[in-house]
Amino acid sequence: MNLERFSFNQATAQRWPLPEVVAGCVAAGVPGIGLWREPVAEHGLARSAKLVRDAGLAVTSLCRGGFFSADDWRAENLRAIEEAATLGAPELVLVSGGLPAGSRDIDGARRRVADAIGELAPHAEAAGVRLAIEPLHPMFAADRCVIATLGQALDIAERFDPAVVGVVVDAYHVWWDDTVYAQIARAGARIAAFQVCDWVTPLPEGVLLGRALPGDGCIELRRLREAVDAAGYAGPIEVEVFSAEVWARPGAEVLDAAIAGYLRHVV
Repeated sequence: MNLERFSFNQATAQRWPLPEVVAGCVAAGVPGIGLWREPVAEHGLARSAKLVRDAGLAVTSLCRGGFFSADDWRAENLRAIEEAATLGAPELVLVSGGLPAGSRDIDGARRRVADAIGELAPHAEAAGVRLAIEPLHPMFAADRCVIATLGQALDIAERFDPAVVGVVVDAYHVWWDDTVYAQIARAGARIAAFQVCDWVTPLPEGVLLGRALPGDGCIELRRLREAVDAAGYAGPIEVEVFSAEVWARPGAEVLDAAIAGYLRHVV
């Protein structure tokens, strides 16, 4: 199997405990894993780092930092940078956060994101962690992420060394954008992570869990993969799915299905 670039984001099997995710990846010949801060904290940061390291897995990213509208954003993001460094994660994914409470000033919120990243960048560089700005679909702009397009993410990232601040290309969030292929080409070396899943309708209530495994929806995943490759990205490809239906399945079954969808529809 052609799994050299495959990474299994642990959110795809949310109910699978970290030791079982790691064991499942090793058994399936998966080389990389994307981690989330909450389950890592539950297992213990040092224990998690040792578990993954001893298993020979590469940590491809840590989710997540950001949420810059929160009062404690600075301290929380500094902790996230330290956690990424401890885990050996080269990228800390940033979800910018929505509008501050009571605000309608989305331009001001985006300026605040840029200023915050500027404040964090020296700390990330010192820790050897790249800040990876993830744009989210515009339906999340109010409450989750005011950075809604890859172009907006690049407008911020281009102010910094590409080794320090990059962008995430997440198929779920960018596939709809008629400028996405031009923006991927523009991103070039700033592409810090590439995440894949699929888009299915009707979206569930709350919309956050409207994802599917690769091949079960309508996104041209291979075309996106070819575009990031053409832009010079040769890094891991994470399968990251938020879906109640997927989460209800046994973890090993989800991993097998993720691998099958990746091989058939992405590579």
